[in-house]
This record gives sequence, structure tokens and C-alpha cells, in this order.
Amino acid sequence: MLTRRVVLTGLFAAVLAPQTALARPRKKVFVINPEYQPQYVPFDSSYAPGTVVINPRGRFLYLVEDEFTARRYGVGVGKAGRAFRGSAKIGRKEKWPHWMPTKNMIRRQPEKYARYADGVAGGARNPLGARALYLYRNGRDTYYRIHGTNEPWTIGRAVSNGCIRMINAHVVDLYARVPIGARVVVI
Repeated sequence: MLTRRVVLTGLFAAVLAPQTALARPRKKVFVINPEYQPQYVPFDSSYAPGTVVINPRGRFLYLVEDEFTARRYGVGVGKAGRAFRGSAKIGRKEKWPHWMPTKNMIRRQPEKYARYADGVAGGARNPLGARALYLYRNGRDTYYRIHGTNEPWTIGRAVSNGCIRMINAHVVDLYARVPIGARVVVI
């Protein structure tokens, strides 16, 4: 016996299988632009290997590998990230860091930030994401951070608050590659 298989599409499928036609559409999955994925790129540099170079205007962070190559990551840049210039060192690193809005953030937008005045424990809902690298100058915290984010769609954009945001998987990768004491240069 020969069996024919018929594939129904469009209106016919909806009539014969209404439960499929009326099913809720699936939530759109965020897909990052490929240029913001970690990748090795040519990087003509006078910086020592292991130096982190951040270009806030270009929305990229580079980890210098050698005098001709760097590992590039896409970033989102907050107001603090656009204002910070010069060099610093990674003075501290944290896994699933605690987050607390600054007094200025609470003053500017109390309806959004006042409820978090005591901070948010580390975890998936924490704005600092999976990892944070804290930048220090002359042994003092600059309050400038390289950190993950629970808003991956902000990568490649200027964002309202924060410093340098990375996709959580990307900041976990950077965290593993960069030791405390590494030099960071913001150009």
C-alpha cells in the first residue's frame, strides 16, 4: 500500500488544526549582532599583553593579546563610562556582585531606584550581572566598573546608567582572563 504524505499550510492548516493556529506566538529570542560577539581582531598596539583597552565611543572593549592582536568584546556604555578617561587597574573582582544604586541615581529617579536603596543581592535580576571588575586609581575605587548585564539588548548602545556593560557570558570570559592588577586604559 502506498501512503501519500500531505503537508498543509496556511488557511488549510488553520482550519484543520485550530489549536496550532491559535497558539500564542513564542517570545522573540534576543540575538546579538555578530560584530559584538567576542572575537580576535587585528590590533596594532603599544600596550602590553593583558591590558584592557576600552573605546566607549566605538562600544568595544579589547583585551590585548600581543602587539598585533586583541580579543574584542561588544559593550554598552553608560554615562559614567562616557565620562571616564585615562588608566586604572583592576582592584577587585566579584562573582554575582551585590548592587546598590548611587545617591545621585536615587535623587534623579527616586520612583525607579529608591526601592533598591539597600541594594540587590547577586543573581539573575541584579543589574551588575554575573561578574564585575572594579577599577581603581592610586589604590582608591573609581566607582567605574566593567560588569555584566541583565539587559543584553543594550550592548552596542549608549545606556542611561552604569559603566561598561557586557553580556553575562562575555564578562564571565573576560573575568577568567584578566587578573587583579591588570591595567585598564579608556581612550
